[in-house]
Amino acid sequence: MTTDGTLSIRVNGEHRRVTDGITIAELASELGLEPTKVAVERNLEVVPRSTLANVKVEDGDELEIVHFVGGGDHAAPVAEDGWTVAGRRFRSRLIVGTGKYKSFADNAAAVEASGAEIVTVAVRRVNIADRGAPMLTDFIDPKRITYLPNTAGCFTADDAIRTLRLAREAGGWNLVKLEVLGEARTLYPDMIETLRATEILAKEGFEPMVYCADDPIAAKRLENAGAVAIMPLGAPIGSGLGIQNAVMIRLIVEGAKVPVLVDAGVGTASDAAAAMELGCDGVLMNTAIAEAKDPILMARAMRAAVEAGRLAYRAGRMAKRRYADPSSPLAGLI
Repeated sequence: MTTDGTLSIRVNGEHRRVTDGITIAELASELGLEPTKVAVERNLEVVPRSTLANVKVEDGDELEIVHFVGGGDHAAPVAEDGWTVAGRRFRSRLIVGTGKYKSFADNAAAVEASGAEIVTVAVRRVNIADRGAPMLTDFIDPKRITYLPNTAGCFTADDAIRTLRLAREAGGWNLVKLEVLGEARTLYPDMIETLRATEILAKEGFEPMVYCADDPIAAKRLENAGAVAIMPLGAPIGSGLGIQNAVMIRLIVEGAKVPVLVDAGVGTASDAAAAMELGCDGVLMNTAIAEAKDPILMARAMRAAVEAGRLAYRAGRMAKRRYADPSSPLAGLI
């Protein structure tokens, strides 16, 4: 012990000075360790865990403090991988719709199974003939799940703007989904009207997430006009055909400074994974879950697919090769 009341010891091979009279448990706590979760060796002798609070450190002690870690390389933990739109942070990258379900109860169960934190909701007239009719809010709590009012069924910019103004009045929503359709057969977006609506809504303080064609030039114009997210279709709405133009969607992702989410056309889990592997920030779907034979099971599948696709994108896939490349070296064979 020195005149300053400290002791000289070694902890896990490193020199350290500690206060005279400190116990091993107190030392572990000073090191940021939980005494009940470590094992301690003192001068080559194991110190029973039950006595750590009573055994005092002495000058010249050599201590080894260990705990359990995963075998092999100690990899860094996977970072939290949420995404942000218009300043709002979400963990789930799957957005689901609220149409075509047999009941609100089925819809709520599917949302729960999907892990989605956002649901799209259509704005429709109140049924004044039956004031006791159930409402979506009775089954999916807007305080727990973010409602994203959309303009489904609107074929002009004026109709879409009018719908979203009513939605904001009804629920105070500024984060909205804009879609302006060109005609009923394909439900393909009318990009001229969509761009006009985006400009007006952005000036009025809305934060529009915009359904659009798989066109990187149009997508950039929407972003410049105030879109907070770009949502190119993978295939026609409700078709279940999967992503038809992966090249264009990848170009949209590469050029965008706002989130990009595939919207429409997803049919099964592999479609959702493919969208995420392109680097999209998320996927929006409705029919693929609602019209599945088992919507709850499909919702679970979609959740897993989105997560797997995102992990694969972050991992970076192997290069494609024209010829075989053996996993084990051929040299040295008997």
